[in-house]
Parts: sequence; structure tokens; C-alpha cells
Amino acid sequence: MRTLRVCFLVLPLLAIHAYAGDINLGTAASFGVLGASTVTNTGSSVVNNGDVGVYPGSAITGFPPGIIVNGVMHAGDAVAMQAQSDALAAYTVLAGLSVTQTLTGQDLGNRTLLPGVYFFASSAQLTGPLTLNFEGLNNQNIVFQIVSALTTASNSSVLVINPGHNDNVYWQIGSSATLGTTTSFYGTIIAQASITLNTSATIDCGRAIALTGAVTMDTNTINTDNCVSSPTLPEPATIGLLAPGLMGVGVAAIEPSSFAVLGLCGAIAAFRRKLKR
Repeated sequence: MRTLRVCFLVLPLLAIHAYAGDINLGTAASFGVLGASTVTNTGSSVVNNGDVGVYPGSAITGFPPGIIVNGVMHAGDAVAMQAQSDALAAYTVLAGLSVTQTLTGQDLGNRTLLPGVYFFASSAQLTGPLTLNFEGLNNQNIVFQIVSALTTASNSSVLVINPGHNDNVYWQIGSSATLGTTTSFYGTIIAQASITLNTSATIDCGRAIALTGAVTMDTNTINTDNCVSSPTLPEPATIGLLAPGLMGVGVAAIEPSSFAVLGLCGAIAAFRRKLKR
């Protein structure tokens, strides 16, 4: 019975593991802005705690008046080349994650989402506020898979609530991303084509990475850190966390590996009973 109790406690943790842990950005993690053809800035943009780079192009313009704090420029060099390679690898991983919910045709505005993977079969629009609720959990991801373009309306926002530690948001964009004026954005954008940040749009806890096109900036602030986090590290998982997982996960959400573990646990229990005879 002890073996089976342990197995049933482990199962809900296995069921949620797909949304947990870091997505490995490799060397691209050190960049706040990374373009492919060009990086162009107008106005007093600030990139905090991140590099600005471009590859295979070599043109970075508008710095100054734009400034880079705790970072350097990599214009067409080997560092930018490796970062592009690592960003493409991360993009491929993000695109291959299992989907939690399909939101095709629905506006992201005035919506609250939990850790998971959200899929748009075409373009996606953000009008107004989007709330991301991490439920106090650590090492969780919220991932958006968008086959076509992402566009945000002016003054839109992405707000994180109930964060744990090391929670992240990723936007995998099949074509281009455009952030409207004064948009307050959160998370790392990896776009297959280009990224346009209109006047006074900001990105916190993320990056603007374009794999084949340009990154165009206009008086923006990009912070690779400035991530929302809970003030104190929560205690390890308790029965209060496990019980909802046991009752609410459901068979459809359990990964095949979970069944493998359950089968192994059953075999161990049977073997122990045989030894006691």
C-alpha cells in the first residue's frame, strides 16, 4: 500500500510537467533585441540588461539615441550568429509543445489564462488587458503558439498575477509581431519574420527576437529581467496542492509516461507481495 500511495502522489506532478521548467534559449537569452536583417531604432529607446544584435545582417542603427544598459552590440558577428541558431532551436521547441487550448478567432483581451500552451491557427489579436495567473506555482510556462501574426492594439497590456519563482511567458509567432503604441507587454517574442514595436511600447521579462526579418523600435523600453515574482519562496508541494491534481487532472491529461510509472508501481507492489509469501 505504501508503494501505491507514493505512486498516486507522483501522478499529478507528472501530469503537469509539460508546462514546467525552462525553455532553453541558449545564448539568445543574453539578448534584449536580436534581428536577422536589421535592427532599427528611433527615439530614446532603452534595452536593459541585454545585448542588441543582428545576424546575418550587420546593420544596427539608432543607438544612440537609444541606449543599452548592461549589454553590448553584436552586429553580424559570431556571437549574434550563435544566438540566432539558439533562438531558432527554442522556436522549434515552442512550436512542438502539446496544446492546452485552441483560441483561434478569439481576442486575447479581457481574458485570464493559467499555465499552459495556447494555440492560434491563424493570427492573434490583443485588445485591452490580458491577465496571466501562475497560481503561485514555480517554474511554470505560459506559451502562445501563433501560426500567423500577432498584433496588439494601442494601450493593451499583459499582466501577471499570483507568480511563483522562475515563471516565464513565450510568444512563438509564425510570421510577424506588432505591438501597438503604449502597449505594456510581457514575455519573450520569437517571430519567424519581423517585430515592430510602435511608440512607447514596452516589454518586461522578455526579448524581441526576429529570425528572418528586422526589429524596428520607436522609443521603447525592453527589460530582459523585471520579472514578476512572489516575495518569498513557497514551501514544497503539499497535500493541498496534490489533492486538486489527483481529482482534477483526468485521464485525458495524463501523459503516457504517467501510465508507465503507474504500471511500474503496480509491478513493484506485486513483487513485494510475492516476497512476503
